[in-house]
Amino acid sequence: MTETILTLGAWNWLIIGFALMALELLAPGIFLFWLGLAALLSGLVAFALHPSWQLQILLFALFAAAAVPLWRRMARGGAAESNATNPFLNRRTDALVGREFTLEKPIVGGVGTVRIDDTFWRVTGPDAPAGSRVKIVQADGVSLIVAAV
Repeated sequence: MTETILTLGAWNWLIIGFALMALELLAPGIFLFWLGLAALLSGLVAFALHPSWQLQILLFALFAAAAVPLWRRMARGGAAESNATNPFLNRRTDALVGREFTLEKPIVGGVGTVRIDDTFWRVTGPDAPAGSRVKIVQADGVSLIVAAV
């Protein structure tokens, strides 16, 4: 087995790199992708410069260590961009605070419903008849807290 590994030389890094990237497809988490990229870069350097196996391992370690900050910078940049364009992404109820709607069903015993677009939302607040205008003052999970307008 050792003889096979030594005879493959730089091909080892390419095989390992593609194997790690394939594993990333099976178990996504982005981490194996960067290790696979480091292995591919090590293989390319090994093909071009023919360094010793010790230097190849050192190059892989350096490429893998450099990939972590690169990955963190890219991940952070993408999150900041999406939050800048849509600050209420995954917080739909927060976007409703301050808006006014008409009660679909009356608030009885502190609970009623409003229709927002194509969805009926549960609202809590002071009792009010159906058709009353209410303003959303707070979002509490999937329930909206309203006040009469």
